Amino acid sequence: MNRRNAIRNVALLVGGAFSAPTLMAMNHLENNLKASPAAFVFSDNQKLIVAEVAEIIIPKTNTPGAKEVGVPDFIVMMIQDCYRKPEHVSFSEGLASLESKKFLSLNSSQKLEILRQVESDSIEQMKIYQVQQTKMGDNDDREQMKEQAKGLPFWRLMKELTLLGYYTSDEGLKSSFDYVPIPGKLEMVKLKPNQKSFAY
Repeated sequence: MNRRNAIRNVALLVGGAFSAPTLMAMNHLENNLKASPAAFVFSDNQKLIVAEVAEIIIPKTNTPGAKEVGVPDFIVMMIQDCYRKPEHVSFSEGLASLESKKFLSLNSSQKLEILRQVESDSIEQMKIYQVQQTKMGDNDDREQMKEQAKGLPFWRLMKELTLLGYYTSDEGLKSSFDYVPIPGKLEMVKLKPNQKSFAY
């Protein structure tokens, strides 16, 4: 299964678990479209922050971590090529906030504490975002939605793209599921303790 098919299947499996901007971004990726002529540009320091945050979300244990399976590069590509300006704005602000806190120079517990605060703040940001979407959704002018000042909050984007990048990579999929390319008959199976679920 190639990555593009995996992305389509993950989107179908989790449906509403992904936000509308992420589903739109996956559609852009699927159809090899650029979402915006002025792509978001990451500095080297910002790429390191993205990698570090992704690894904190899915750390290396007895299975590969986010860095090992290429999630940071996936996030950079998705933000640059597949999201629109509102998400560029919110993602840029999230990275700038972490840069101002000297995130990369902190120890593990300090990084975790900052990300817990970012997650807490994003709850309020999501409420504001959803109110904006509801008000704009009542309008027939869809272009207004595209031009709103801020898009989906940074933390929501990071979590969605980390999970999407991880579970559409060969290593991420195989570390969490027993991949069966040619399944047998469809039947209920009781999983043994610590046995992985199946992915077909």
